Amino acid sequence: MKNKLFYTLLCVLCTLLIMPCAAQKKITLTLEEALDILQKENISIKIANKEIEAAKSEHGKSSSFWYPTLNVTAGYALFSNDISITENLQPITDKMENFLGNYGITDENIHNVFKQIGEETFTYQLFPNQMATIDANLVWPIFTGLKRIYGNKITKSVVDLAKESSSQTSAAMQATLVDTYFGLRLGNQMVLVRDKTVKSIEQHYKEVLSLQENGMVNKADRLFVQVSLAEAKREYNNAQDNLEVAQNAFKAVIMLDSTEVEAVTPLFICDTLPPISYFKKTFTESNHLLRKLDIQSDMAMNAVRMGRSAYAPEIALIGKQTIYSWGIPKNMVPRSMVGVGLTWNIFDGLIRENNIKEAKVSKQSIELTRQKMAVDLEVGIDKFYAQLENALQEVHTLEVTLELSHELVRMRKKAFQEGMATSLEVVDSEVMLAKIQVAMLMAYYQYDVALMNLCAICGVPAQFYQFMQQGKVYQYNDNK
Repeated sequence: MKNKLFYTLLCVLCTLLIMPCAAQKKITLTLEEALDILQKENISIKIANKEIEAAKSEHGKSSSFWYPTLNVTAGYALFSNDISITENLQPITDKMENFLGNYGITDENIHNVFKQIGEETFTYQLFPNQMATIDANLVWPIFTGLKRIYGNKITKSVVDLAKESSSQTSAAMQATLVDTYFGLRLGNQMVLVRDKTVKSIEQHYKEVLSLQENGMVNKADRLFVQVSLAEAKREYNNAQDNLEVAQNAFKAVIMLDSTEVEAVTPLFICDTLPPISYFKKTFTESNHLLRKLDIQSDMAMNAVRMGRSAYAPEIALIGKQTIYSWGIPKNMVPRSMVGVGLTWNIFDGLIRENNIKEAKVSKQSIELTRQKMAVDLEVGIDKFYAQLENALQEVHTLEVTLELSHELVRMRKKAFQEGMATSLEVVDSEVMLAKIQVAMLMAYYQYDVALMNLCAICGVPAQFYQFMQQGKVYQYNDNK
């Protein structure tokens, strides 16, 4: 019984120890898979997509002004007294008596009758002191001076503006993704390089210790190798720390949890790229900032036209149907009514004039901003293209240097074994090889980041992935 309980507790303990390990399981992601996660999970992209939905709703609201409005109103009123007409009959009897007198009828009895009637007053009730009504009202604008047309165009431009903002956000986040993804790939490669250097110097240190015991190497040489080994381990630890930072930065972009990620898409370069004139032509047509300014310019122009249309009258069909009434005689107020209404604002205190002036100034400001933005973006293209060329040139230079450095390490090790080289020469060759490999990795990384930034600023981030398919990948080889 005790053994069974012991094994049960042991299984539970093992399960608890294994669960955290399973939670930390490493996953591998290609750049395309990371991009797919980015488009679905990144908060900035989600916010931009919600702004598109809001703009479409606003556009739907402006389209509703083309339709009639129908509403039902109800009311109850209580007056202090009935609404009636009181009339004195004297003017009427005087006219009747004069009329009879024109025909020679002047009897005294008739005169007395008219006199008595004239002293009376006539009262007729129009409405009681309480009344209630329920009415259906219809208003259908048929002409608004083209304000509805221009307003609809403005809200349609708002939708286009939101779409461009979403594309701009996506391009910016893709640039950040490439930076962090290849930063993670760079970190992994750096760790491999530093680990290889540590192992090589450790192996050499063991050889030096053996030779020192036989009196073939002095203490100074052994200390030099020992210091170099400590420095190599420090560089390796720094590479590990930098890799962890790169992990966190990448996972923050694609909104991943604490799972460790391995970037499997290699760094690359393209030996042939379109000339800089191609990118400058592309950015004038596709840059999201310039396209947004073009849309804003169209909106300002439509605002000017909308302001001018305010001078025109507005015409609408109107109708009313009384559904229920109490205390309102039908002969006084009809139950149904249709008609046409016109509103013409002759003077509004120069509000229309100021609105037109404001829209014109806004359009001029947008055009000036676009000119300045085009110049600034062209400078940015020059900068990123220069970074591409510099990185490509450095890669081509380092490729030859890397081959020579590998050969130098091989020769120094062989010479040391034959007593023709010192430990200083061997360690220096290993350190030099590591520096060249790190420089090569940094050149590849800088090339890829500059290429993505160039595609993003031109408004065509998808072209980066086309260049990636055509590029030459970097493969780390630790067997040389």
